[in-house]
Amino acid sequence: MDMFQQRSEELRKKEAPLAARMRPESLDEFVGQEHLVGEGRILRKAIEGGHLPSVVFWGPPGSGKTTLANIIARTTHSHFSPVSAVSAGVADLRRIVSEAQERRGLSNQKTILFIDEIHRFNKAQQDAVLPYVEDGTVTLVGATTENPSFEVISPLLSRSRVFVLKALTKAEIKLIVLRAAKDGLKGLGRMNIQLPEEALDHLVDLSTGDARIALNILESAVLNATPDKQGHRHLTLEAVEDAAQKKSLLYDREGEQHYDIISALHKSIRGSDPDASLYWLGRMLEAGEDPLYIARRLVRAASEDVGMADPQALLVAMAAQAAVHFIGMPEGALALAEAAVYLATAPKSNSLYTAYKDVQQEVASGGNEPVPLHLRNAPTQLMKKLDYGKGYKYAHNYPGHFVKQQNLPDSLKGRRFYHPGDQGYEKEVAQRLKTWWGSIRKSAGESQKAEQP
Repeated sequence: MDMFQQRSEELRKKEAPLAARMRPESLDEFVGQEHLVGEGRILRKAIEGGHLPSVVFWGPPGSGKTTLANIIARTTHSHFSPVSAVSAGVADLRRIVSEAQERRGLSNQKTILFIDEIHRFNKAQQDAVLPYVEDGTVTLVGATTENPSFEVISPLLSRSRVFVLKALTKAEIKLIVLRAAKDGLKGLGRMNIQLPEEALDHLVDLSTGDARIALNILESAVLNATPDKQGHRHLTLEAVEDAAQKKSLLYDREGEQHYDIISALHKSIRGSDPDASLYWLGRMLEAGEDPLYIARRLVRAASEDVGMADPQALLVAMAAQAAVHFIGMPEGALALAEAAVYLATAPKSNSLYTAYKDVQQEVASGGNEPVPLHLRNAPTQLMKKLDYGKGYKYAHNYPGHFVKQQNLPDSLKGRRFYHPGDQGYEKEVAQRLKTWWGSIRKSAGESQKAEQP
């Protein structure tokens, strides 16, 4: 590198965004992912030992995938060749491989091929990398936010080790922000930042576990803050919100508000109020609540409050959960909104909920009731001699594929747990059961000794 190139590189680094300038250069500077790079952990040992295999880092945005790739190259004294799957093609990969082969021949230096968003490469592009990963021409480091089991071809996956990165905790994000605020060389330490705890906590919340977002908000807030007479830049809550372009909402994700608002959402769905359901859903999502937590509660509402009145409700709720996992936020918000409105406007029944509670109570208070002999499997001659399976009536051999027979233990003969309601699909279920069984079965409060029809 000549003097001009060196000056250009120094200028580029100086003018780079704060997130790029503060990128750790060693494992000791790296924050988070202790389960992978903590002292004595397998990934750290492999990096420091210089015998790292090809790897795929799977984790949320801002969790350190690119940073780890840079640290690997620096620590192992390898050449770092980064490409983005969004813009790179097979020609780019072939050029990198050719350079890697030449480099290996001249100086025996290894090459780290870092493919960001590797899930965006199609099969042909991934196939183009495969032979050179296999023969060691390059060491692949792939980064993805999507499940590599579905997005990376099996031959490439089998030659790589997958490491799962976690979203950074609030404490880890706070450490990264404070380090950048105090660092006078690469960070903002020379700008005399005054960052009160309230503004810092809100900045951390807005980052949603993404270090890059946190540093971008910090840099924007600092650069737009007017110094006072002493040259101090005061970062207020309003300044952080303005930098993030997002207002603070009264919502404590770990306190009473968390439980109050999720309760309001569930009860609005139960009360068949789509407008209130959407409002409380929005209150949580816009405040940064975990969308998968909300999805789990929608699944619960589908079973508890809609139940058999509309069995499709459970499928809609599960589809919303899958959509959030697949496309993430903020796009996934609409899938949750669709599920909330569907549940709120669906016919309601808690028959399934009460039936299972009765079963739980019976199981807890009753004994370990034996299975009736005619319902038992008889795979051996001994079991057949002991009358296992004797007298069992195979339903498909009878008209309508139904035949009356006792399916509960003797002590629960005639017991009825499930009482279908008169809403939606459950009306049809009730009529079907009445056609099959009549009205002789007894409820939980009635005699358990009634004769089986």
